[in-house]
Amino acid sequence: MGTSTYELRCRECGTTFGNQPSSICTNCFSPLEVTYDYDSIRPRISRDLFASRAPNIWRYRELLPLPAGIEPSLPVGFTPLLSAPRLGEKIGSRKLLVKNDAVCLPTLSFKDRVVAVAIANARSFGFDTVACSSTGNLANAVAAQAARAGLKAWIFIPSDLEPAKILGTQVFGAELVRINGSYDHVNRLCSQIADEHRWGFVNVNLRPYYAEGSKTVGYEIAEQLGWRLPDNIVVPMAGGSLITKIKKAFDELILLGLVDPKPVKFFGAQATGCSPISTAVKQYNTEIEPQRPKTIARSLAIGNPADGHYAIKAISKSGGWSEDVSDPEVISGIQLLAETEGIFTETAGGVTVGCARKLIHHDRILPDETTVLCITGNGLKTTDVLADKYQAEVPIAPKLSEFEAYLASKSAALPATVEETVNASR
Repeated sequence: MGTSTYELRCRECGTTFGNQPSSICTNCFSPLEVTYDYDSIRPRISRDLFASRAPNIWRYRELLPLPAGIEPSLPVGFTPLLSAPRLGEKIGSRKLLVKNDAVCLPTLSFKDRVVAVAIANARSFGFDTVACSSTGNLANAVAAQAARAGLKAWIFIPSDLEPAKILGTQVFGAELVRINGSYDHVNRLCSQIADEHRWGFVNVNLRPYYAEGSKTVGYEIAEQLGWRLPDNIVVPMAGGSLITKIKKAFDELILLGLVDPKPVKFFGAQATGCSPISTAVKQYNTEIEPQRPKTIARSLAIGNPADGHYAIKAISKSGGWSEDVSDPEVISGIQLLAETEGIFTETAGGVTVGCARKLIHHDRILPDETTVLCITGNGLKTTDVLADKYQAEVPIAPKLSEFEAYLASKSAALPATVEETVNASR
């Protein structure tokens, strides 16, 4: 590894590639990932060292591919880990927690973490332009962080993306290219463009570095639990990278002696309309059968997930499972989390809540086990899915008598709660 404590290595044949903007092994065409010299890292880190640093992902800098001489200034991450007793009561868990990346800086999703690491490496490799294919959250994060870093940005998206996510990309001045096709079409095009232009595509030639940013979700959960690991974790899956990187984070913390060894069950959550990983797990298959996405959970709508094979391994080897939920169940999950815990999540979070409910109902997750739900994006990004769920109230005159009459009418016709509505549909 030379003077660096990390380098790229093929996930299958083990060939090493040093550090370069590349994501595919030239020998066996398998994906590359960042590996570390843990023996040299171990003496330099401790719980106290991390705790002494600012509350953001860079407190774990020794465990990230942060190039020498790069000093990131954006305080991404260290989002709240919240006890969720009222949600737990509704879905059957007495030790439920929510890792809330719906408030991550700067664009309200966990993608801010991965982009921060990708941008650091883009600058180190000398790119003046960064780019990505995206289902929405990544587009926002790349556009915002490129603006802060003084880099040009090109963003490629499916044409049916949510309006709020499109606007949340354009406002940062990025070049936005809408593609008439699915995310998988967009991603294939970006791979071709990356071969022709010297751009840093965060999820193509910078993908191994970018993906490492997801590990910080796992580090933070462990630290926020008092340097302990949970019993279960429920993670939404699109390409499948997040769940594998949280597992890598937990494994690293055990290897480095920062937490006591403990088995953690990993549970993957998908929308039924795009559930290639969940389907494979349920059928006990190790390979992915690509699907054509048809779901309101567009941020998870990747029919041919790049890390699907590794996500299946992470789930199966941990003794976990995978579930998927219909679009109405996604909406119910969004509403239930909001009404019980005051957290407004996008559709991916509705998927996570809905799948957790199923997993508990089927005794895959037991009530007294410590369970963490990963909420990865903010509901302000997907308000369109709720547009017909709430009606504007008729205004009343500013008179007490008018209010009393209004109150009486409301009391006489209280609407069903989300919980009652979900139960009635069973």
